[in-house]
Amino acid sequence: MAGHSKWANIQHRKGRQDEKRGKIWTRVIREIMVAARQGGGDVSANPRLRLAIDKAKAANMPADTIKRNVDKATGNLEGVSYEEIRYEGYGIGGAAIIVDCMTDNRVRTVAEVRHAFSKYGGNLGTEGSVAFQFKHVGQLLFAPGTNEDKLMEAALEAGAEDVITGEDGSIEVLTAPGDFETVKEALVAAGFAPEVAEVTMRAENTIELTGEDAQRMQKLLDVLEDLDDTQAVYHNAEIEEQA
Repeated sequence: MAGHSKWANIQHRKGRQDEKRGKIWTRVIREIMVAARQGGGDVSANPRLRLAIDKAKAANMPADTIKRNVDKATGNLEGVSYEEIRYEGYGIGGAAIIVDCMTDNRVRTVAEVRHAFSKYGGNLGTEGSVAFQFKHVGQLLFAPGTNEDKLMEAALEAGAEDVITGEDGSIEVLTAPGDFETVKEALVAAGFAPEVAEVTMRAENTIELTGEDAQRMQKLLDVLEDLDDTQAVYHNAEIEEQA
């Protein structure tokens, strides 16, 4: 992604997500349940469940709520069964969008996602239509002013795949998804606390949107984010911040 606006774009996205804290518990609970169902309830043997529980703790979810949902997923309690579905499509200006959902009703979810795309200027695509434009990675972002040489040395020693310095001075550390936790823990231990740390779908190339196009794209993303079954939305647009 272009370096000059990466920091602003990611901070902007993080801020918008923080405004929607009411939905975070719902999304984290679904993630915990799917992770536990697929990989079992043993946190030490299930990295995906570990990450989900970390998210839950960051959102101040009580330990008994976490445990109850792990138990539901592993069959110790009766609960709803969710499945994961990924939708791909195009936004304003041909920007690529991925919408990851967890649902107990596939028919409802696809109808809602399709409606959001069509109503707000996008198009729902077929499987694989845009995913090739993204890479599944662990991403750690550090604020401008971080010591680049020391961070790079620590990151590469910990097993990071790449360290990228943006034009704005922010530093991005990329890892293989399976190495994310190890690299993050090593960097925190070395005194480098990331502003953003997540396993994500990172766009290989970006499209810059300004003016009315930027506003329309942000509206489409907001609507997709607000759907009940949405877990995450990824896109390759660099959206001009609105005044």
